[in-house]
Amino acid sequence: MIFRGYSKQDSKVSSAIHLQFDIKHSTLPAVYKERLLALSDSRISKLGVITIKAQQYRTQEQNREDALNRFAELIRSAMVEQKKRRATKPTRASKERRLKAKGMKSQTKSMRGKISY
Repeated sequence: MIFRGYSKQDSKVSSAIHLQFDIKHSTLPAVYKERLLALSDSRISKLGVITIKAQQYRTQEQNREDALNRFAELIRSAMVEQKKRRATKPTRASKERRLKAKGMKSQTKSMRGKISY
């Protein structure tokens, strides 16, 4: 994990922090690595490096803490298992309601035609 801070000559915000973490060369378990690399997050480069920029606070220490918290949250979110969707069929009652509504709409539209005497 690499922290890069900026001095006053480099940028307007002297307390900004860049946290960089190389997923592929880390000591994380293989499961974590696979899931992190599979994420479609703009903070993860094609080379597998996570870059988090923190500049919300006035001090580098607070920004460092913020960057670490966001990094930990990213890792936690990668480990959340998504439930698989189960395919369902519409119930008989919902089919009947749909057909009834369709018939009502059809009747309404047929009444809009020209009147013949």
